[in-house]
Amino acid sequence: MPAPNEAKPDKGPARERQVRTIFSEIAPRYDLLNHLLSLNIDRRWRRLAVDQLHWEGKPRGWYLDACAGTFDLSLELTRRNGFEGRVMASDFARPMLLEGMAKVKDAPVFPVCGDTLELPFPDESFEGAMVAFGVRNLSDLGKGFGEFLRVLKPGRKLVVLEFTEPPNPVLRRFYLFYFRNILPVLGRIVSGHPWAYTYLPQSVKEFPGPDGLEQMLRAAGFSETSWRFLSGGVAALHVGTR
Repeated sequence: MPAPNEAKPDKGPARERQVRTIFSEIAPRYDLLNHLLSLNIDRRWRRLAVDQLHWEGKPRGWYLDACAGTFDLSLELTRRNGFEGRVMASDFARPMLLEGMAKVKDAPVFPVCGDTLELPFPDESFEGAMVAFGVRNLSDLGKGFGEFLRVLKPGRKLVVLEFTEPPNPVLRRFYLFYFRNILPVLGRIVSGHPWAYTYLPQSVKEFPGPDGLEQMLRAAGFSETSWRFLSGGVAALHVGTR
């Protein structure tokens, strides 16, 4: 059984170490678990996220995929018909990037081991930025949004895909039962990690809801913010403009 402080999200620098440890250790089974535990719905969510990026206006530009993991979101963009640009895919867990390298061998995806709280890119570098299931793990969410704002060109979009809790009480009851009782067991069996998938539902529980996240985007300087539930509220898709 995990120690209490291992099953729950830590704070500050300890949170950064915890998240890096988790994703480094589950990297070999990360893709399998993503698709298994979401019943493959995560593929559709990523398609919807890329739809909101409005890359068609700048099909040859540079785009950022932060907390990129094994590059599923990067590849969703680069495989779109008409896309002729490049994706800078950053993540501070190097084993995750290494695990996904074979997937991007022939794609215009450029991995960078970098921290989203201190993105290693100049101001106004990108025509768009996106992050899937990553902002929940940031130790300072406001600072992370500030970094996205800094590296985006004016008028360009940030798209955030993240877990949330369904508003419907019946669906929420089933969702929470799955998240708290089934997902940790399956995650532990498949990944072999004793507490990574106990951390996941705890991190969602402590994360701001969609309204709170939109307020944080606005506080960071984003305009034209919006969000909508996906799959009955299992996840939410946020968009903001620099």
